[in-house]
Amino acid sequence: MEIKQARFITSIGNLSQFKDYNAPEIVIAGKSNVGKSSFINFLVNNKNLAKTSSTPGRTRLINYFEINKGEFMLVDLPGYGYAKYKGEDRENWDSLIGGYLQNSKNIKAVILLVDIRHDPTELDLQMLAYLHHFQIPFFIVATKADKLSKAQINKQKMVISSCLKQGVDNVIITSSLKKEGKIEVLSKIEEMLQK
Repeated sequence: MEIKQARFITSIGNLSQFKDYNAPEIVIAGKSNVGKSSFINFLVNNKNLAKTSSTPGRTRLINYFEINKGEFMLVDLPGYGYAKYKGEDRENWDSLIGGYLQNSKNIKAVILLVDIRHDPTELDLQMLAYLHHFQIPFFIVATKADKLSKAQINKQKMVISSCLKQGVDNVIITSSLKKEGKIEVLSKIEEMLQK
């Protein structure tokens, strides 16, 4: 698969704005500061498509991107677990993400991003439990591989697959900086779209 066209469509901040674009959806999920925006930009080969920020938890909306003139939608969920937003804000996030995952009929797969430098957190495990509960297909992508040596990468890949109870081959290693892992991710997306 090749991504030839990508454009931002809309952001939604609550479920009343929910739209059905009648196209398959590939969802990007992950903790705040895991590098979701950089990952999207790397995937679509456009460094300005998704807004990147050095402040964790900046994406607080669900963002829709149209890929290849409607072949599928890339749906970017707000990062979960950033402590700065507590109480009501946090609940809004949870109901927004939960509502979307339960209500969208077009989800083909969720790409769960984890930062390769850190062990998966309790929140990553909760997200995984959620995906299992709603029987949503997913695969794991470890970001920021350029920050580690080859030996560290191999070690962390084992740790991540063990923590998340996934086969080692189900964890795709990426680096948006070094442009690594894109082919593997795109071929996995293609496989999920055909199911």
